[in-house]
Amino acid sequence: MNALQALNLLDTPPSESFDRITRMASQIFNLPISAVSLTDRDRQWFKSRIGVDHCSIPRDKAPCGQVAESAEVLVIPDFAQDAFYADSVLGRSGIRFYAGAPLVTREGYSLGALCVLGTEPRTVSPAEIAALTDLAAMVMAQIELQHAFGRVDPLSGLPSRNQFLDDLADLAAEHPDEARIAVLIDLGRPEQVSAYSRVMGPGRVDDLVREAARELRRLIGPGRKLYHTAATQFTFLAPRGAQQDDYVRLLADEHRQARQRSITGMLLTSAIGVSVFKPCTTAPQDALRSLYSAVQDARSLHDLISVYSSVADEAYQRRYQLLQDFGPALGADDQLRLVFQPRIDLSTGRCIGAEALLRWDHPELGPVSPGEFVPVIELSPHAQAMTAFVLERALAQARCWQDAGHSLVMSVNISAANLIESGFGQSVEAGLRRYGLAPWQLELEVTESAIMQNAEQARRQLDLLAAAGIRLAIDDFGTGYSSLAYLQDIPAHVVKIDQSFVRKLADGERERSLVHSMIHLSHDLGYRVVAEGIETAEAADQVRAMACDEAQGYLFARPLEIGTFETWLREHEQDARYEPALAS
Repeated sequence: MNALQALNLLDTPPSESFDRITRMASQIFNLPISAVSLTDRDRQWFKSRIGVDHCSIPRDKAPCGQVAESAEVLVIPDFAQDAFYADSVLGRSGIRFYAGAPLVTREGYSLGALCVLGTEPRTVSPAEIAALTDLAAMVMAQIELQHAFGRVDPLSGLPSRNQFLDDLADLAAEHPDEARIAVLIDLGRPEQVSAYSRVMGPGRVDDLVREAARELRRLIGPGRKLYHTAATQFTFLAPRGAQQDDYVRLLADEHRQARQRSITGMLLTSAIGVSVFKPCTTAPQDALRSLYSAVQDARSLHDLISVYSSVADEAYQRRYQLLQDFGPALGADDQLRLVFQPRIDLSTGRCIGAEALLRWDHPELGPVSPGEFVPVIELSPHAQAMTAFVLERALAQARCWQDAGHSLVMSVNISAANLIESGFGQSVEAGLRRYGLAPWQLELEVTESAIMQNAEQARRQLDLLAAAGIRLAIDDFGTGYSSLAYLQDIPAHVVKIDQSFVRKLADGERERSLVHSMIHLSHDLGYRVVAEGIETAEAADQVRAMACDEAQGYLFARPLEIGTFETWLREHEQDARYEPALAS
């Protein structure tokens, strides 16, 4: 019984790999009934069956039970002539013939039988007995193969992710249209598990996983199957017929109680993802992926439980597609391009610089907003390549403008990845030399949050860039980790006040006082100040009256294509007035 329980076979869905063998046995004996019968405590349960509707019979007076106990082949030529089996369940149902070969593990434990049955008495030949014995060995090989190759997690002893996916596939064959509820429990966030392992050692994490496995098996009950689908994640199916809302409430209550009584709950923050699916329309991998999506959503909720949302999942899938497609886009000629937004000197009204901004025309999705794709790419291995792409084309354009007689500072955004990139400063200097530009003609914009991700290393990188004469700007000022000590310590030349503050200038005196204070503080620390998001002449006049140095926004121009920018620049040089710009 222990050997059988360890294999996690009982009450699993039908499987084609076993059905194929029972069909073969039925054909060899030319009999209508065949089964892979496993001997449980009080029943014979059929892992596979041909010619019979029910999935189990009582163990009492079941011939397969005798086969399991004796580990020997059993043949009953005629039930009616057998004093013991004549009044058994099979005998009373009209069965007259039985032959069964034992299913024996490598360790010698007999689990049940591969059997064939008929409604007429018959005898068997030695060749038929040999064939039945060989087929029984094939059943055991299949059982041990499933167990050996990723079907049981060695740490918890529970069925693995592969087994979960196989069981979902089998469920689709058995109950294709029945809606089922799947649940995934994640014991902790990756950074929590990593920190706990670092302090306590990986062995203690293994202990926590085993403890969680025992507790979850107890909670879901002996008649239900628990799967170990990832290092700290467990999955199971709700009982058939469970209603989503009621079951989610039950899970939430049990989860709250479990965390209150468990010390583990104070060390790791567990979360629960729930997904409702139909096996006939949801592939096993998609069902598991929906659970992963739900448990990630649960991390942002107060009760740490979430039901899968197709809307949220579509957003994740879109981000993943953007991440996958950005690499090829870098090598294509027709997807990525730069547009340029002017920077205006408020004292003269002249354009003195331009910010290079990346645009992406995706071949399937169409134009993708930089607000959507840039944050995704900045956290990926493509971050450095993205900056290199923008920097190369921006420097080339700055050279073209210089040759046309326009002396402009080219502003380029860089990310946190660039601040820890070895050789980044040298590559920037090499680009300037390649295009014959002076260091002051390039300004690199970096956000406060990017600097603070690795402040010490970022400071070293910025010091090298500043020493080379390259201008540095703190972008989105006021939205990050600003402090007086921080501002004093960064070797930047320019502060760009975030547009979220500038656009509130008309809201009241407090908003104007805040911007005024930011400008004067930056001046006192030696920075040149740029106001972003200037959309009205009134806002431009207000920041100019506050002694702001530069402005950038739709009042002057939206981000412009190269040709449109050059036309705008010629017209603006002739008449530097504050006039709202038309969209390009």
